Amino acid sequence: MVNRVVSVVLLILLAAIHAQLWLGRGSVAYVQELQQQIKDQYAANAVEKAENDRLESEVNDLKDGLSTVEEKARSELGMVKSNEIFVQVTKR
Repeated sequence: MVNRVVSVVLLILLAAIHAQLWLGRGSVAYVQELQQQIKDQYAANAVEKAENDRLESEVNDLKDGLSTVEEKARSELGMVKSNEIFVQVTKR
């Protein structure tokens, strides 16, 4: 009788552990979902790091040389030097 009770208790514990493994918070599907989220976050971080590196390079160029500042002023603000003539060609 005692052997039967011990066996039943052990089977219930085994079933509870398996239920947690397949259905609970630490289940295989949950862990795989978290691993996918981690991969997605690493990919997003890589994209953001590339953008940060580009911006850092641009900031360093702006700090070090005036040629970048002049280039930005010409392209974005339409800067023209005193002896230059601005000509704009449009296509129809």
